[in-house]
Amino acid sequence: MNKQYYFMGGLPRSGSTLLSSLLNQNPRFYSGPSSPVLGAMVSTHDSFMGNELYHGYPKPYQVNEIVGSIMGHWYSDVDKPVIIDKNRAWTSRVSIIEGYLHIEPKIIVPVRRVDEILTSILTMIHRNPFEEGQPRINFVDEFLVKNNIPINDEERCNHLLNSGGIVYESLNAIMDGFKDQKRDKFHFIDYNDLVNDPQKELDGIYHFLGEEPFEHTFDGLSNEHREDDLNTYGLADMHEVHSELVKTSDHPSNVLPSSIIDLYNRNRQNLEFWTEPEVVKINPPKAPLTKPNTYNLFS
Repeated sequence: MNKQYYFMGGLPRSGSTLLSSLLNQNPRFYSGPSSPVLGAMVSTHDSFMGNELYHGYPKPYQVNEIVGSIMGHWYSDVDKPVIIDKNRAWTSRVSIIEGYLHIEPKIIVPVRRVDEILTSILTMIHRNPFEEGQPRINFVDEFLVKNNIPINDEERCNHLLNSGGIVYESLNAIMDGFKDQKRDKFHFIDYNDLVNDPQKELDGIYHFLGEEPFEHTFDGLSNEHREDDLNTYGLADMHEVHSELVKTSDHPSNVLPSSIIDLYNRNRQNLEFWTEPEVVKINPPKAPLTKPNTYNLFS
């Protein structure tokens, strides 16, 4: 079976699992949990490039064939003609799709107000206090403990919004695509739009992908591809899908510390740059801890 591959990147807590569960209603589509394929492609390529025996007798064509074949092997057990591979780094790795898979990159990018993302993550942490016998502490507090940082909601948000934090890194992955002039390869789906008018948003996805539209149902929803959230993130049911399509998160003002709300309000335009791409400020990083090829998201 010939398979068509598309991609999903985007921000955490922005509806990618919900979107996958909806797309899986379409009998032609498979959209699974976050995939290791991109990482495997990068590490395989780097393994060859870092091997002195390869440089003694290089075979670049064969390397390209091997790297490009990983996607097909990973999904060899999937009997669907349309596959969406999910990894938040795809927006920063468009060239890999072009160079190794030799297809037109089309990346679905779920996004959401950053204050709502922070609220959702904190709510998950509050609902899942660490108990003796659990395999691990949640991934946010784990970072704070390792770095001798006090555990409180302000420090949790500071970590999430700075280098190494899941929100920061996801925002930078999208920014990379903007910097590389790849925005036309992205189709943004705002979480609130998806919840409020799901069929309209799904129709937009089908149009972007060039696929036939499909009439979806929006009750009795479930996530048929469950991840081991407790072992992976230290948070049970992080990728749970509610049976009804409703927004369940509390308002940010009821959850976030006032200092974080102020920070968000001052920097919202930079943080949510995809809404007005012409005003994006790409500033050099201020802190030496910031990774190369990343951007300062705060004014």
